Amino acid sequence: MRLRTPRILLEATAVVLVVAVIGCAPSRDGNGQGATCDAPGITPSEATLGFVYPDSGPPSSVFVSARAGFDARIGLANAEGGVHGRRISAQWRDDEGSATVGALAVEDLVQHGQVFGLVTASASLHDSMERLTKQGVPVTGLAIEPAWVGRANMFAVVYSASPVVVGRYIQDAGGTKVAIVTPDTSPVTESAVTSYTQGLNAAGINTVARFTFSAAVGDPAQVAQKIAEFGADALLGIEAPDEFGKVVQATRAARMPLTVSVALSGYDRSLLGTLGPSLAGVSIPVFFRPFEAGGPAIDRYRDAMASYAPESTETDQQFAMFTYINTDLFLRGLELAGPCPTREGFIRALRGVSDYDAGGLIAPVDLRNYAGEPLSCYAFVRVSSAGTEFEPVRERVCADGSTG
Repeated sequence: MRLRTPRILLEATAVVLVVAVIGCAPSRDGNGQGATCDAPGITPSEATLGFVYPDSGPPSSVFVSARAGFDARIGLANAEGGVHGRRISAQWRDDEGSATVGALAVEDLVQHGQVFGLVTASASLHDSMERLTKQGVPVTGLAIEPAWVGRANMFAVVYSASPVVVGRYIQDAGGTKVAIVTPDTSPVTESAVTSYTQGLNAAGINTVARFTFSAAVGDPAQVAQKIAEFGADALLGIEAPDEFGKVVQATRAARMPLTVSVALSGYDRSLLGTLGPSLAGVSIPVFFRPFEAGGPAIDRYRDAMASYAPESTETDQQFAMFTYINTDLFLRGLELAGPCPTREGFIRALRGVSDYDAGGLIAPVDLRNYAGEPLSCYAFVRVSSAGTEFEPVRERVCADGSTG
């Protein structure tokens, strides 16, 4: 396998000791020495994680950089001595963007691969979530699917882009009639459309319509014509960047007077070479510290990407960063679970953290709250008019209307 934790903060000594006791089987001398650690994926020298993402299938173009972030964080952990002296190893599976294939991939990793837990970059886990919860398997990842909410074993630092924050950004830019562009009418997409429509309404934008486009079966010019007939002055893309870019180009060719266009994904420098011109002027919400802001946390991430995911020629990729953070989150839980970890101890310890910040990459998140609340504030960047770079445009936009 090709290998690809910002700093792990120390918890109070008493908490660590309690977790260590919980995580270890009884020892011969009662103080942890000589303990037998027999949790799945745990040996005296190694801890094995599983990774699930769409390496193929329709979503693969969006998640193409996810594996690099996972490999980079694992490589960095091992270079720094592993966790409690154990080297971190990994097995990965392709879910192909399919719930059926995803369920088989998860079962294979948990039942046959005997991994300790999972890091995921997938929108196809819903058929596996109930089983993972019943089995108490710890999982970190992007909470793209609504069923993540309320599961103590499933950890996320971002449950979604706050629809209200996106609505406020569009309203501040002068948007009054919003065309939401989606690839299909699947349940996940329908849920997202409902959420963003409500968020736009909450921000004071009450004229919203939804348009579906897929390059495989549709014509972007026809979609642009329908958007023009609706009279939209703003676009919101809940769609892959390449597909949304085709619609943006078509609206531009039709000389539509749009005030703002927002895509929920696409903050990926590697995309600029091919998609930059089509996405020129499009704004994107950023849930972590923007790459353009720099600083020690960003430098650490870039160094890890360059060292342990060298085939990824561009380090500044949104989904690589998401997976890097979610892998760091898993490693934090493994550290807190003590020298002889159990899945139960991992979940209990990580759910006790109130200020996880991925070493400065994100605003502190209270992991004790897993009710599915989206981040209330984040930044926005915009693709330059030439389509060659990202420009920070808003450092802070919040659901309560405050800005920075």
